[in-house]
Amino acid sequence: MRICFDMDGTIADLYGVEGWLDDLISENVRPYREAEVLVNMNVLARKLNQLQKKGNEIIIISWLSKCGSENYNEAVAEIKKAWLKKHLASVHFDEINIVKYGTPKTIFCKSPEDVLFDDEKPNRDNWNGCAYDVNNILEILRAL
Repeated sequence: MRICFDMDGTIADLYGVEGWLDDLISENVRPYREAEVLVNMNVLARKLNQLQKKGNEIIIISWLSKCGSENYNEAVAEIKKAWLKKHLASVHFDEINIVKYGTPKTIFCKSPEDVLFDDEKPNRDNWNGCAYDVNNILEILRAL
């Protein structure tokens, strides 16, 4: 099973960073760097490592900024990877997919058993496996 996570609004509180939208419009990576966590990362890391030891794949699927230039998007991708390394250092992701805004996340779903955690309802609705919003991530993972 592939257990997939969106970042912004799911595990990273991008939208809680004051001035986030203005920064994205002006191609400032600050909100991505300063985003707080939305879940207890120690508990999340422990559970993801347990699930991975059982043969599950842990995947990140995160969009780039909606209107970013190529240089800005490259910087955002690096900042997002650094954020993951800072907050989930013990997790060795099977894939980190930081893709163009609007890329259908369904292309990363390989099986009806695959799981997606995403704050955006259209992404969950279009997912071909099991999709969950950001509420109760840890409780859902405990049941897997």
